[in-house]
Amino acid sequence: VQLQASGGGLVQAGGSLRLSCAASGRAFSTSAMGWFRQAPGKEREFVAGINWSGASTGYSDSVKGRFTISRDNAKNTVFLQMNSLKPEDTAVYFCAARGRLGTTYYTEKSEYDYWGQGTLVTVSS
Repeated sequence: VQLQASGGGLVQAGGSLRLSCAASGRAFSTSAMGWFRQAPGKEREFVAGINWSGASTGYSDSVKGRFTISRDNAKNTVFLQMNSLKPEDTAVYFCAARGRLGTTYYTEKSEYDYWGQGTLVTVSS
């Protein structure tokens, strides 16, 4: 499985960005997907997750109400729409795919089997 994240960049506080993660190499439509982020000197943390169909989603408390995860199984792509960005959202954002079957979304790094290379989001104040 290969995951390619894109869409990061520099944005002012209050602005928006849309991240994309294109998947190849396996049955994307049966995989739960997630977005994580890692700020300098910090642990990688869960941001948002989505189940295989898109019917079930979950968010960390820090992004709830501002970020939206979605997926297009026909295009093997998962998205993260980020609105009302804050300087504390600055991090490298990683997409992840779960290789094992499941019906829900997942919040733990250990639940995911494949990781993309990350895309940098920088929010200036």
